[in-house]
Amino acid sequence: MLAIIGGTGLTQLDNLTITHRKVVRTPYGEASGALTFGNINGHEVIFLARHGYGHTIPPHQVNYLANIWALREHNATHIVSIASVGGIHPDLAPGTLAIPDQIIDYTYGRKNTYFNGAGQPVTHVDFTEPYSEEIRQQIMRACESADEKYINNGVYACTQGPRLETAAEITRLERDGATMVGMTGMPEAVLARELGLRYAAIGVVINHAAGRGNSKIAIHGDEIQATLTASMVRVRNVISHLVALHNES
Repeated sequence: MLAIIGGTGLTQLDNLTITHRKVVRTPYGEASGALTFGNINGHEVIFLARHGYGHTIPPHQVNYLANIWALREHNATHIVSIASVGGIHPDLAPGTLAIPDQIIDYTYGRKNTYFNGAGQPVTHVDFTEPYSEEIRQQIMRACESADEKYINNGVYACTQGPRLETAAEITRLERDGATMVGMTGMPEAVLARELGLRYAAIGVVINHAAGRGNSKIAIHGDEIQATLTASMVRVRNVISHLVALHNES
């Protein structure tokens, strides 16, 4: 089953016909909110709002372990993450949809593995390609079917948050090869890998990263909100097509 994790700006799917909701308790605590079960055009989907349905959980306090575990325990096999990001590369202007293929983790202090604790064997998970190419291809096909433009490939830099980055930090990320910056891509992606779930992301560019474009001096919240609102309408359109394509494969 396909699961959608909604980020900032996507705390619900308007095109989801809800059948029921379920509060899930896991060995790692409670998920960010109740899992929402339903269907889009007759196809089953699970939805979870990463920051809670009231958007009250900051990036560094999301219970990523509980979220991914809960989805797996309720038969999710594939996960699509919707992530609001800042555009570092010049091609990633506000409003762009980007499908990253790589990630760099700059977070710290987050619980980032299921292989932890007394008696647990040391386990190394291959993470050479952090995103499922199968799901990435489905997302791109869905964008094309929905007539929504997108950027293929990109390097997602995951920072700690909740504060935004300095211009100097963005310059550093750019030197490291990052093309976009967000705060929730890790450890979400690697936890999905540890549980054998296929995971990919849609990066929704809602602003130029600090020191870039119209964020040269400061990042303007009012402009972000307008872009976010318009972009999430497009994302919902893509998800509708994605669900159909996923169930055909």
